[in-house]
Amino acid sequence: MLRRAATVRASFTAKGNCAWRQDIAMNHTSSFRERHAAIIFAFRTYAAAMLAFSIALLLDMPRPYWAMASVYITSNLLTGATTSKAVYRILGTLIGAAATLALVPNLINAPELFSLAVALWVGICLYLSLLDGTPRSYIFMLAGYTVALLGFPIVTAPQATFDIVVSRVQEITLGILCASVVAMLVLPRSVTSAVIAQADAWLTGARGLAVGVLTGRGSDKERDTERLRLAAAASEIDQLGRHLAYEKDTSANVSRGLQRLRRHMLSLLPLLGSIEDRQLALISHQQASARVAAISARIAEWLAGGGSDERQADALRAALDEVRPALNVDANWTDIAINGLAIRLRNLIDVARDCRLLREAIVDDRDPDSLPLAFPPSPLAIAVPHRDYWSALLSAGSVALAVLGCCCFAIATGWTDGIVAPLFAAVVGSLLAGVDDPLPTFRNFYGLFLVVIAIHGIYLFGVLPRITTLEMLIVALMPTFLLFGWMAARPATARVGSILAIYISVQLALTDTYSADFLSYANSSVALMVGVSLTGVISGIVRLVGADWIAGRLLRSNWRTLAAVAGRESNQSPFALASLMQNRLALLAARVAVVPADARSDAANLRQLRTALNVLDVRRASLGLSRRSRATIEAFFARIASICRSSTAGSLPNGLVEQLDSAIAITLREQPGEARDEVLLGLTGVRSGLFPRSPAYQPHDIDHRTVAA
Repeated sequence: MLRRAATVRASFTAKGNCAWRQDIAMNHTSSFRERHAAIIFAFRTYAAAMLAFSIALLLDMPRPYWAMASVYITSNLLTGATTSKAVYRILGTLIGAAATLALVPNLINAPELFSLAVALWVGICLYLSLLDGTPRSYIFMLAGYTVALLGFPIVTAPQATFDIVVSRVQEITLGILCASVVAMLVLPRSVTSAVIAQADAWLTGARGLAVGVLTGRGSDKERDTERLRLAAAASEIDQLGRHLAYEKDTSANVSRGLQRLRRHMLSLLPLLGSIEDRQLALISHQQASARVAAISARIAEWLAGGGSDERQADALRAALDEVRPALNVDANWTDIAINGLAIRLRNLIDVARDCRLLREAIVDDRDPDSLPLAFPPSPLAIAVPHRDYWSALLSAGSVALAVLGCCCFAIATGWTDGIVAPLFAAVVGSLLAGVDDPLPTFRNFYGLFLVVIAIHGIYLFGVLPRITTLEMLIVALMPTFLLFGWMAARPATARVGSILAIYISVQLALTDTYSADFLSYANSSVALMVGVSLTGVISGIVRLVGADWIAGRLLRSNWRTLAAVAGRESNQSPFALASLMQNRLALLAARVAVVPADARSDAANLRQLRTALNVLDVRRASLGLSRRSRATIEAFFARIASICRSSTAGSLPNGLVEQLDSAIAITLREQPGEARDEVLLGLTGVRSGLFPRSPAYQPHDIDHRTVAA
């Protein structure tokens, strides 16, 4: 708000009243678009759908309704997201069309083999889609169920395979092009502005969490909840940012600036967790705790004010340097904890400053590489998403079995129209493959598909017989599809609105002539419900495990990652580790209700991530220590790796704390220097992360007869 006010004042001074009024008008226009985004989307998408349908009729395409349905499949509130989805849909459709041309002519005379081939294709493509986890995954999903959409209806007319496939690709492409062009021309909404707005909200929330951590405001549970929310929001920003490349108005500076900002955001949550644990370590030392609390309160005040006062930031850094004690051989736990806390608080100031500089550079469209950042990004830093291969295999396998089961049912009963059931099984199963508990989800959707059948019947037998012109058809469809578009634009009803719009577009099968057959309507309706019902039942049987099982796997995967880092089995960069574990935290946030309280707190505080990052720091800095100290530290890391591999539940053994304290003691006896201090910082970080409530470290003598246990 302050930046906007400053911009308005500058515009008024430089250009006068006219420019000022234009700026205010633009703000009002932007505000109007935000307030009425769902209504604008509904009208814009319906206009694109009718444009695609009309052009398909004009070009005498055999199934113009596919062009209409493709508009609703492709459209998104944001222009860049619509364009990227259009590209992915075209690629997926082409791959699916090629697979159809390969399968149908060769297997059409062997229905059982054809059914098995389609089921396997759908399952393999869906498996790849679930593993990818980015917007690009739509290519694999669409390539999978496109074979079902094209292949099963062709069974009754195999001689026209090539013509049907080509016409379907043309109709889908037409719908995609109409959706993209209308999205770009009619009140477009920028992905860039949406990402910036979400990043601003995230940084505001992170500053609020930092203030709570520094001042002790709020309960532990409230702070854990906020951490989970911020992790989920960061994942959403990351997914949204992947559409930036498809928006022509996004400059390279803005794109790079947002990438840099995202990397800094990934460092904030583990940094705040480290600060909180180090504060906890000082709570029993009143004098030291009071001294650190005073400067923490000053930092909190600086953050609450936006963190923009550079002089105040410099004063805070100077104060932290004064409070930071020197670490000699006889240093006690209080000295070590204050030293580590002072360094982390300084890091917090620097990261907050970097985030502000990057945010300003994005707004001003400046090159982020020219900024004097305290933490410049590594050119080799690559984000790594979490992939659960077993869960993806179960989900994809259940959909493949559902498709095969529907095929077997249709073949065994000799039900000709029943071949539509596996088509719906492939599409609905793919769309709902990501849910944790499939049976309750499908049960809720049975009523939705009954609504689809009812609306289809009302239009087919009550409305369409009275339609004589294209204009009348557009008017007759408008109320229903505007409602569906409005629902699709609202997060609470997005999935329901999209399914209603897409399925009714396909079920109506609108062409240039009217033909209604109640028997055909009844058969297609029954096939729809059979396909959805069998998919729900089979998915429920195959995937008996629920959200708690998936949450448990996510928690165990963090311990396995820590074991890999400690045991030198992973060469991932700190940024890759941070992105991987915080992606898992975002996935846990969606299943927080089934996560045990202790495990939830550990995950929210990113204890395994912070320990892994400290292990990497210690290992890098320990190259400057003696061989004996390095051996002691590596023995400790090897034991961590062994314990985390064999058991990831319950508390860690007490003997591990004693071994860690021995490593700290032997490191303190090293020659003073930067390497020794960095190793001590990392080891105390491991201690406060894995053992936050253990008794304080006490200086003790080293047994020189042994190197390490």
